Amino acid sequence: MTELPKPGKHHNAASAQANVATRADYCGVILPERSDRGHIRSFVLRQGRVSPAQQRACDTLLPRYGIQYATQLLDLTQAFGRDAPKILEIGFGMGDSTAAIALAHPENDCLALEVHTPGVGSLLNLIDAQQIGNIRIIQHDAVEVLRDMIAKEALDGVHIFFPDPWHKTRHNKRRLIQAPFIAQLVQKIKPGGYIHAATDWQDYARQALAVLSAEPLLENTAAGYAPRPDYRPLTKFEQRGLRLGHGVWDMVFRRV
Repeated sequence: MTELPKPGKHHNAASAQANVATRADYCGVILPERSDRGHIRSFVLRQGRVSPAQQRACDTLLPRYGIQYATQLLDLTQAFGRDAPKILEIGFGMGDSTAAIALAHPENDCLALEVHTPGVGSLLNLIDAQQIGNIRIIQHDAVEVLRDMIAKEALDGVHIFFPDPWHKTRHNKRRLIQAPFIAQLVQKIKPGGYIHAATDWQDYARQALAVLSAEPLLENTAAGYAPRPDYRPLTKFEQRGLRLGHGVWDMVFRRV
């Protein structure tokens, strides 16, 4: 099995008290394109169905596994109760891959970000059913979490799997992987750490590869797109797409 890219030398995480989440930040709210602090949101929250099991998980498990968004640095060692490599996942969907990777790599801690309540509830149920102890969840805008809560060089790796492609040209500006965001993100990664992005939208893959390649603090681990590392599980949606001949593009870049 292919190992996760090995992190660089550890640095101390910034110290701050982690506030435990007691409820979801978002509950079916349609947010404006721009946040109240000016950046363009890469997501839209629409009223969606939250199953009773998902809601119950949010009510009972989020206080244990959730961290409340706050405008102060998060002490990741304190949040997880140990000193271990920290992997940030941005947008985990329904959480299947997040749970699988965390189970396969108990030596790492995963800070998982997602704004949609059904996905948060789904991952919480997986955590509970499979007794996964190395995942914490923040249900909030990743741009704001990164800006306000993650210290410089606190992360050993970042996963961005299948972000919203915003396929209409007029919406391309809302794609998450843009030069300003990546410039901010790399500051949070330790030298020797990595960014792993994957998309099934070819135009977005081209843009993402160009953005990542242009960032001076990153170097590509492959000559262009990377083979899918074994640690990234195939989702059901991805498997169906591959059977239909759809492409998937992985990109793995190292922080220099």
